[in-house]
Amino acid sequence: MKNLNLENASFRYIEQSFREWLDILGYSEITVYNLPNMVRELLFYMESQRLNNIKDLTTQTIEEYYGQLKERSNQRKDGALSSGHLNKHIQALRKFTEYLRTVGRVKIPLLRLENEAVETYPEWLTKEEIQDLFKASYIDNSYNFKESQAAFRSRDRAMLAIFYGCGLRRNEGVHVDVPDINFDRSVLHVRKGKAYKERLVPISKTSLDYLQEYIYDHRPALLKDRTEALFVSTYGKRMHGQSLYLRLKYLIQKTESPEIMDKEIGLHTLRHSIATHLLQAGMKLESISRFLGHSSLESTQIYTHLAGVPQERIQPFNNLRSYELTETL
Repeated sequence: MKNLNLENASFRYIEQSFREWLDILGYSEITVYNLPNMVRELLFYMESQRLNNIKDLTTQTIEEYYGQLKERSNQRKDGALSSGHLNKHIQALRKFTEYLRTVGRVKIPLLRLENEAVETYPEWLTKEEIQDLFKASYIDNSYNFKESQAAFRSRDRAMLAIFYGCGLRRNEGVHVDVPDINFDRSVLHVRKGKAYKERLVPISKTSLDYLQEYIYDHRPALLKDRTEALFVSTYGKRMHGQSLYLRLKYLIQKTESPEIMDKEIGLHTLRHSIATHLLQAGMKLESISRFLGHSSLESTQIYTHLAGVPQERIQPFNNLRSYELTETL
């Protein structure tokens, strides 16, 4: 709720003070950004109830506010707030009241709010959020080593093309070598799949363009020794999964999108995202299963829940190339 404007100067001060308190305690940048934004909605509610002093805050006020929060509509999509999002608000409220007790502003007891039940489905990104990640890879906020920074940004786009565009698992992407990419046939040979299974994955034209730009225009600038590894580190060696994950987190921060930063995102999230988008586009579940390298169709079934598409409405596509990623990428 970053767009809410607080009229009460003391409330604005408390929100900023809460943010600084979280930062001093060593919470992550995402937490320091998100929790005060959620607390702002509580303070805005207090203003609407003509409660203009933080000492007016009681557990009853918080419970009444939370009841209203559960009923309000989701501003980004149809329906109410998800259970997961409500739980993040509860986390913010608990931490905020802890802050108030710690600094001595309000002697408020522990909250009695219970977390909402959440179905444990994998996190995924919308097509718009994927676009934001690609756009972030073009942002140049460095002042030195322009050539190497351009190489890193191109490598970031290649990373998104592999883990999102091709739907690879973390370990599969780490072990991709340049010869595994057949540009003539638009195919990626996954040699080190799960349980040592190999498979061929089709690559969209847009993903091929990103990979070609990185391999031929920028990857040579990173090389120091001979290696066939696709993803090369600053030291000229094959990148590990953790290094790729950190680059993804760096891109997430550059988007400055609270919606993206609010999610628990890893390399596997990109794989979940492409599977969900393929299903939403109408691709047959069996085709998605082969694309992902699943050993059973049951493993792919979970994406019907993520995509919100009833199984009986999923139409078969003749082949995987029916879904072109150009608009998304």
